[in-house]
Amino acid sequence: MSQTTLPPAEKTQPVSAPHGTISDRAKAERKLGWMLAGPAFFVMLAVTAYPILQATYDSLFSYRLTDPDNRSFNGLTNYWVILTDELWWKSLGVTMLITVVTVAVELVLGFALAMVMAKALRAIRPVIRAAILIPYAVITVVSAFAWQFAFDINTGFVNSWFAWLPGVASDTDWFGGTGTSLFVICLAEIWKTTPFISLLLLAGLAQVPEVLQEAAKVDGATWWQRLWKVTLPNMKAAIMVALLFRTLDAFRVFDSIFVMTNGANSTESVSFLAYRQTISRLEIGLGSAVSVLLFICVMLLAAVFIKGFKVDLASARGE
Repeated sequence: MSQTTLPPAEKTQPVSAPHGTISDRAKAERKLGWMLAGPAFFVMLAVTAYPILQATYDSLFSYRLTDPDNRSFNGLTNYWVILTDELWWKSLGVTMLITVVTVAVELVLGFALAMVMAKALRAIRPVIRAAILIPYAVITVVSAFAWQFAFDINTGFVNSWFAWLPGVASDTDWFGGTGTSLFVICLAEIWKTTPFISLLLLAGLAQVPEVLQEAAKVDGATWWQRLWKVTLPNMKAAIMVALLFRTLDAFRVFDSIFVMTNGANSTESVSFLAYRQTISRLEIGLGSAVSVLLFICVMLLAAVFIKGFKVDLASARGE
């Protein structure tokens, strides 16, 4: 009995989307993403758009809440008053100082904690991750009060515990000067939000192909060489997201300053300036202008990060 076989079929290359276009799979994933996240996105847009538009509108008026009958349109006068006032630039400088210091330290510590969580033994890995993430679960105001009590000259324990350190004595008033006050504020912010960066960087470490690490070891690369040549380049997208989110959050710092110093000793941030103008002085026009300027600064920071890192999140995802 003879067996008939078909001639071998010619092998064809997989059909891919032309350059510059999106594949059908990518289109389907994008559609699914909009279906899942679209409702929440539009709700958040509606919730945030109204306050921004209202603040922009109010910033064009001379408007004090205690004297609503004398409300009058003054154009961009509020912005001119703010930008020519030394108080705005001092607040902006304090905000930038807190942002740069806290984000830089948190990036280093967060990466170290992410490495610990990634390399820990499987049996104790959940315990280590839970312990590291505890500070991030604490409410910011509660965290600020805890750090204030710790460094307070009357109720704190820092002076008695660390009196052996240079510059620390039993009568050191940490909230009596600008430098020491900002030091405690930055310390509280770093303790509170470092776990957030470590969590994002841990997700980035999981995306680094282990085969590249093994290949680098075979080639004789040291730990530092593998870190700079393999690990960090493959974590570029995760680092950008972590720095972007944390920088925007740090630039809007308010809680710690409000609890610890209430803006005293030249520790007033831009957010605290907007609060003081709007809530304390009831200057709705000036306070709204400060809020709009804060929003513009945040948007500029986001644009700088996105342009500076030059990361295509779609290609980083593997599309």
